[in-house]
Amino acid sequence: MSGLVLLHGRQTIAQYGGRYLVRGGAAEVVEGGPPAKTIIIVEFPTMARAREWYASAEYAEALKLRQTALERRLMFVDGVPET
Repeated sequence: MSGLVLLHGRQTIAQYGGRYLVRGGAAEVVEGGPPAKTIIIVEFPTMARAREWYASAEYAEALKLRQTALERRLMFVDGVPET
């Protein structure tokens, strides 16, 4: 995958208030399997904002290229409320 696609994805994540919490660091499977090759976790301020990012025109270009460049699983997950 080209560096331009990665950069564009990062820019659109930031544009929608997202930030990387995990991006490709070493992972160790302790139970279950098989392990994912790469794990990326992005936090958005709200679930609605994550969905806006994914459906945005800004992300559409990177998404189109990614769909032909790699196989992935993408999930939206609600986080734990701050206390």
